[in-house]
Amino acid sequence: FVAFAYHTATQPMDATLIATLVATNIATAAVIYFSCSSKPSQRVNTMIGLDKAKVVHFGEAKKIAEENESGNVAYCRCWKSKKFPFCDGAHNGHNKSTGDNVGPLVFKKL
Repeated sequence: FVAFAYHTATQPMDATLIATLVATNIATAAVIYFSCSSKPSQRVNTMIGLDKAKVVHFGEAKKIAEENESGNVAYCRCWKSKKFPFCDGAHNGHNKSTGDNVGPLVFKKL
């Protein structure tokens, strides 16, 4: 901006200077636009079923509750569990390192 103000104060602008200023403004606008894109910068899921379009797991609620001694079943929601789709507590380390607050989805036997 200072160079532009100095140049216009000392001599008239020529076509080359105008073209340079326009190109610079367009490049700056493009950088700002693409750096403020709404696309996520990183995947949430970095381990599970990456070759699939969508990761879906099914289970029978009654059978799961019967097989678990406590009757409670915790499903992972942080995508970090080594026992996915079940929770292994990996969200605790994830939350501590990122400041996030994710936790499991817990089903209780009634």
